Order: sequence, then structure tokens, then C-alpha cells
Amino acid sequence: MTAPLHAPLKAYGAAIAGIGLFSVMDMIIKVLVIDIGTYSTMVYRSICGAILASLVAVILRPGRPTGPALRLHVLRGVIAAAMSFLFFWGLGRVPMAQAVALSFIAPLLALVLAALVLREPLGPKAIAASLLAALGVVVIFVGQAQADLGPDALLGSGAILVSAVIYAWNIVIMRQQALVAKPVEIALFQNLVFCATMLATVPLVGVPPLPAGHVTELLIAAVLALGSQLLLAWAYARAGAAYLSSTEYSSFLWAMALGWLRFGEPVSLFTLAGAALILIGCWMAARATEHPTLEASA
Repeated sequence: MTAPLHAPLKAYGAAIAGIGLFSVMDMIIKVLVIDIGTYSTMVYRSICGAILASLVAVILRPGRPTGPALRLHVLRGVIAAAMSFLFFWGLGRVPMAQAVALSFIAPLLALVLAALVLREPLGPKAIAASLLAALGVVVIFVGQAQADLGPDALLGSGAILVSAVIYAWNIVIMRQQALVAKPVEIALFQNLVFCATMLATVPLVGVPPLPAGHVTELLIAAVLALGSQLLLAWAYARAGAAYLSSTEYSSFLWAMALGWLRFGEPVSLFTLAGAALILIGCWMAARATEHPTLEASA
């Protein structure tokens, strides 16, 4: 049955809102990374997230996952842990706007993965868009070299790029999950598997010190992450990964504003130019991509 014409717009709006919540969470996480370190932040935020998601699941009772859905939940939870750790480690070392601009390659990589895994259409314009985005990444790195931000910033940028590659895979899995599971189930298992993955590293790394004085920030970050996960799961159940991946770019405006307001981070012309090239690439890709939708319950 054909989806209503307004369904793609609703899905797009929900995805935009989800990205907005994640962007505010990024700001809070950056504060925590600076104050208590990346590992402590990720371990204790994952615990808060698992508790909150479990409470929501107890109230809404999403039911048991199917076998295929459970496999996707475990896979996404594990890769989300690696992706998040790399991104937040890098975020603590580079300006927010630059970090987000570098992560913009993820949706374009997701176009390629969506074509390979989900058989969503990919044409020459989308390939050209990806090449243009790659040029944008080069421009940002040139600007970083000009600014001489130091070796930590270079390592941080590299970590963010690796995280972006993993995130592209995450976008495709998110679409696959949305086809076989409800938003509450997805959010619950992502948080549980994410937490289990982080706790599994404790015997190797050691128990991180308790985040004294930062419990409120950790809880707020967990609430924002859970809200974002629910919104994105709802959106990806109603529109294709190729279509919704372009919503990721709204995070750049959030990053510029929040980075300047909270950390006093200026945005260089190189970052703006590189982000512009990536955004143009996204616009080209969006125009070249079909926007499949699903019939889904509200």
C-alpha cells in the first residue's frame, strides 16, 4: 500500500528533532570528557542509559524481539560503543563544528552501503557527491594544519573520521532494525548492549573513578540520547536510509552555535568551506536518490 504523501515529511521532521537532541548531548558529553575523561564518561553514561531505557520498556512493554531483530540489536549496540568512544575521544580534542563537519562523510558513505546492503538506488550523481564531500574533508584538514592546533587535534580528527565510517554502517543497520522492530525495543536493546559492551572492557581497563559532581549531566545526556534514539527509530521505520541520512547535516548548525556559546570555539573559514563542500555533496546526493517510504503505524 502506498504511504501517505505527508509521511516522508513527518519522518524527516522526526529525524531532524532526533539529531538536535543528539547535538545537545554532544555538548554535554564534551564537558564530561574534558572533566572526567572519555572512558569514565562512556561507562557511566551507558549505565544511566540502560537504566532509563529499561524503565521506559517496563512501562510500554515492547515485547520480545524476533531472532533477526535481536541479531541486529546486538550488532548495532557493539558498533555503537566503538563509534561513540572514538567520536567523543576526538570531540574532546577538536572544536565541535570541526568534529561534526568531519563526521558528515558518514551519510554519504551510508548511501553506498545502503545500495550494497539494502539495494537502495545509487547513481553517478551520488558517487560524484561523495567525491565532493571527500574534498571537503581535505579542506578541513588543511585548515587544521594552518591553525596548528597540535598533534592531539590531528589524532582527534582521525578518530572522528574512523567513527564516521562506523557510523555510516550504523545508519544502514538503523534502517534494517526499523523494518523489524518497534522504536522502544530498538532503544532498549541498543542501550543494554551498549552498556554491556562498555562493562565488558572494565576488567581490561579497570574500574573508572566515580563521576562525583557529574551525575546530573550524565542523566541529562542519557535522557537526550534515549529521546533521540526513539525519534530516529520512528523516522527510519517510515523512510529510507538514503533519504533520511541528509538530516545529519543539521547538526553542523547546532555544533557551531553550541561550540561558540559553551566553549568559545571560533569556526574557521576552512571549516566553513569544507562543510559547504560536504553539504553541496549531500544536496546533490539527495536530489539523485529516490525516497522510499513504508506504511507504518503512528
